[in-house]
Amino acid sequence: MNYLRPYSRTEIDKVFNQVKAAMHAEAITRGNGRAIYKDCYTGKTLYGGDPYDYEHIFPSELLHSKYKHLLSDADIALVVNCPDNVAVTTRVINQSKGKHDPEYWLGQAHHVRNNDIDLPYALANVKRAKAGIERMVAKLSVK
Repeated sequence: MNYLRPYSRTEIDKVFNQVKAAMHAEAITRGNGRAIYKDCYTGKTLYGGDPYDYEHIFPSELLHSKYKHLLSDADIALVVNCPDNVAVTTRVINQSKGKHDPEYWLGQAHHVRNNDIDLPYALANVKRAKAGIERMVAKLSVK
């Protein structure tokens, strides 16, 4: 592996678009024709038409940096977009978190307070995302 290769979203976005389409179809089914999601940080219900974003709980660039010595860009795309790491949140929260590690971001009280974060719920989702990422890395690094 070329551990010096630069970050690129090309492969990640290909898989992300597929994951988002599948999530949207599930949300439409769940809502009987209207998309319904549960915000991964607040636990609040989000509906189609609300200002929400699909979210990588652990950012793609962070995971690329962490695993580029071990995995190809195509494999990293699968890690970044594993089901446990892709969720939905409000656009405001997504922009606030940006490319930050979610554990670091949630560790800052002003983010939790200003975004009405349900901290135990959000941390449970972060823990699940981390475990899903680790399972996917273990599966892909054995090939």
